Amino acid sequence: MYDVILFPTDGSKGAERARDHALKLAADQDATLHVLHVVETVAPAASLHEMIIDRMTEHGQELVESVATLGREQGVTVETAVREGDPAETIVEYSTTKEVDAIVMPTHGRPELTKAIIGSVTDKVIRTGDVPVIVVKFER
Repeated sequence: MYDVILFPTDGSKGAERARDHALKLAADQDATLHVLHVVETVAPAASLHEMIIDRMTEHGQELVESVATLGREQGVTVETAVREGDPAETIVEYSTTKEVDAIVMPTHGRPELTKAIIGSVTDKVIRTGDVPVIVVKFER
């Protein structure tokens, strides 16, 4: 049913449960799992901003590689990517470009106050994307 599954991760506790579900689903479906981390950028690059983005990109690479290692240990084919931009827009764009069949995301990963101000990335992906989104409830 699914050949390509996308798991976007921010490294949060909420993402851990979604990660486990994405890995199991990919293994069950014999699907390729794409693991994506989006470095949120909000302003044009200045030298300090570039240093911060570089460090956030390195951290993102570590996140996606840790999921890739788990997947490969379970026999799952995994592709990783780190992108810069608005998280929801980047996830939707990536899912279209890579012809993703389903996206696995947590109900939330950000602190509640931030989510209330900015809005839920998962909600935006559901509303703006054309790919089915499997939402995994975060348990505290």
